[in-house]
Amino acid sequence: MTSAPPPPATIMVQGEYELAEGGRWVDGRLVYVDILAGRLLELRENTERAAAPRELARLDVPLGAVAPVHGSPGTWIAAAGTGIALLTRDGKLQWLDRPEDRTGVPSRMNDGVADPAGRFWAGSMPYDGTRGAGSLYRTDTDGTVVRVLDGLTIVNGPAFTADGTTLYLADSAAGTILRCRVDPVSGDLSGGPETFARMREDEGSPDGMTVDAEGCLWVALWGAGAVRRYHPDGRLLTTLDVPAPHPTSVCLRPGGNRLHITTARHGVKSPTPASGSVLAVSVPVGGTEACAWRGGH
Repeated sequence: MTSAPPPPATIMVQGEYELAEGGRWVDGRLVYVDILAGRLLELRENTERAAAPRELARLDVPLGAVAPVHGSPGTWIAAAGTGIALLTRDGKLQWLDRPEDRTGVPSRMNDGVADPAGRFWAGSMPYDGTRGAGSLYRTDTDGTVVRVLDGLTIVNGPAFTADGTTLYLADSAAGTILRCRVDPVSGDLSGGPETFARMREDEGSPDGMTVDAEGCLWVALWGAGAVRRYHPDGRLLTTLDVPAPHPTSVCLRPGGNRLHITTARHGVKSPTPASGSVLAVSVPVGGTEACAWRGGH
């Protein structure tokens, strides 16, 4: 007996984004970015398809990802430009640090996420693809920005398990998903990262990721028009086809059994009608609310 095919994805926001990414569920809404345009956007929970999102901020630097700031509604911690900043209600950036200003290769910040303990983790990437020029940074609750890993290239999709002890990280250029053990108290890594999954060239590049309510990992595969779900032991459980070649991030609605997928037009030689759109598809599992950064007080 074969299982029924998954339902097709529906377009929630019609394609207009060059590089939509960083989808997170925050206070009953999908929050995401259009990286190269420096835009932060939201889509409300009761919106199902073909809706107009609301722009929350527009910056003059690339905006890789945000996380809410605990106790400060409307304020975000952002991986933006060459570093980490607080994005205030009036759309201004208050820089905590700009570590990529001190590197030898022109680079920008990319994807990022807060962990259950309230720290913010974000990766960087070189504009020219120089191998090994990307890093992973951790912003502690006192605002200190620490380089945790280097020697990576395009750092994407940091995603945590609910207990905060496991971090999944993609190096998109290398086609690998790494798994790191994290001390939830200190935020230090316990030993080096291990390879969780490796993609062949024809399988696309791992991009944005999220962990579902059952502890399984969902991964957007840039260039492959697909999303995969992995068991924590590394088994591939599900592959969903996406009607756009460059899915960039995945976000599961808490309790809603609905997967939201951001996509990009950037780098697409033959865009589809869904390229650059925000999509949704029904899935048999929910996710969790985005964690907040617990600093700034």
